[in-house]
Amino acid sequence: MSEQEQTYDEGRARNLEQLLRAFANRIQELDGQGRLLDQAGELMRLIGDIRSELFHYEVRITYDTPEIADNRRIVRDAQQHDELKWQRSEWTPDEDEKPEW
Repeated sequence: MSEQEQTYDEGRARNLEQLLRAFANRIQELDGQGRLLDQAGELMRLIGDIRSELFHYEVRITYDTPEIADNRRIVRDAQQHDELKWQRSEWTPDEDEKPEW
């Protein structure tokens, strides 16, 4: 699968928004005509198309390109490296007893 197929670009997102608006308008239109349930088959087809596109949006909007995944790994590694640094000690040389010679 190419990177373009795995991501969801702005154009496709705008098309999904238009699809949702068209569906809402169609429901209002049919409801106003009193034919909402008469067109159940049409509405089921539209719902199927919208459901499929929403699924693609949900899955692909969260997809990290290889570049983004590598950037996340670099940040995660840097954060873990910081956690592994030596912690500063509260000890001071004055606290030691002087050796007896």
